[in-house]
Amino acid sequence: MTSPRRGAVAFEHVRKDFGGFTAIPDLTLRIEPGELVTLLGPSGCGKTTTLRMLAGLESPSAGRILIGGEDVTRLPANRRDVSMVFQSYALFPHMTIAQNVAYGLESGGMKAGPARDAADRGLGLVGLDGMGERLPSELSGGQQQRVAVARALVLEPQVLLLDEPLSNLDARLRRRVRTEIRDLQQRLGFTAVYVTHDQEEALAVSDRIVVMQDGRIAQEGTPRALYEQPASDFIADFIGEANVVPCEVDRVADGMATVRVGGLTQTVPARDAAPGPAQLSVRANAITLQEGNGPFGGKIVSSAYLGDHLEYEIETDVGLLFAIDAEGHAPLRPGTPVSLGFRPRGLALIA
Repeated sequence: MTSPRRGAVAFEHVRKDFGGFTAIPDLTLRIEPGELVTLLGPSGCGKTTTLRMLAGLESPSAGRILIGGEDVTRLPANRRDVSMVFQSYALFPHMTIAQNVAYGLESGGMKAGPARDAADRGLGLVGLDGMGERLPSELSGGQQQRVAVARALVLEPQVLLLDEPLSNLDARLRRRVRTEIRDLQQRLGFTAVYVTHDQEEALAVSDRIVVMQDGRIAQEGTPRALYEQPASDFIADFIGEANVVPCEVDRVADGMATVRVGGLTQTVPARDAAPGPAQLSVRANAITLQEGNGPFGGKIVSSAYLGDHLEYEIETDVGLLFAIDAEGHAPLRPGTPVSLGFRPRGLALIA
C-alpha cells in the first residue's frame, strides 16, 4: 500500500426526501483530510442515510456532496473513491481471507499476483499476518471485522466509511477492535467517517463527533467538548446519560455563574448564561451521596451492584436522579434517606 490519499468531504445544503418524508432537511458539514468523524445519534436520526449518500447508495434530493474537491453528487457508487466497512462483514464464505481482501483489486483490473501481494500487506496492517489461507469461518468475529477493514484499505480510497462496524461483536471485543481501528487510522492518517449509536464508542475513536437529531446536526465538536459542554438537554442525556435539572443562576461574574439547585450552591462556567432560571447538566458520577439528611436531600428508589461501582436512582425535589457511586461498599436500600452533593467536574449549564 502507498501512503493514503487524505480526501476532504463536504456536504453542501444536502436534503434527502423519501416520498413525502424529509429525512435530511438541510445538511452542511465538512470533514478535513485525515480526520475521523463519527456520526452519532439514535435510530432514525439520519446518520446512516448521510453515510449512504456519501457512499453513493442513496441520491440527495438537493445539494452537493464533494470528495477531495470533486462533485460526486450524481456519480454512482463504483465511481466514488470511497470504501465501506459494513457491520455484517460481508465476506465471501467460500473464499480464503486473502482472496476476500484481493477481490476488489482484481475486480478493478489488477492482476492476481500483485493483488495477492497487496492483500498480504493489508492483512499485515490489521495484525493478521500469515492467516491468508484461512476461511472466514475459521476466524473469530473480531478477526473477520479486521479482514473487512483490510479489504477496504487495500483499495486505497480517499475516504473510509464504517457503518456500525462493531455492532456484531461482544462488549470486550468491541473495546479491543475499536482501539485497533483508531490506532490504524492515526498511524496511516486516512480520512474516515464512522457511524454508530454507541456513545462510548464514539468518544473513544473520534477526532470529532457530529450528533444528529431528526436529520439535523444537534451539536458537533471534540469528544471532550460534547461531554463537558453539552448544548442541549438532548446532548447531555445522549452523551453520557446526564441528569438535567432545573436551577437558578444567582449571578454571573468573570465568566463564572453561581447556581442554586435545591439547597446547594455551586460555581460553574457561565457559558453565556444570564441570571434567572436555567438548566444544569449533572453527570451521574458527579453526584456524591451519604446516608442521612442534608441541605439537598433525597430517597433511594433503587440500587444495583455492578462490581466496581454502585448505581442508584434517587427521588429528589428536582426529579429522579441517576447516580454512580464508585466508592460505596454496600448498596443503600430503597427508601433510605440520603444527602446529595455535586463534584465540580461533571456540571454544565445548558442555555
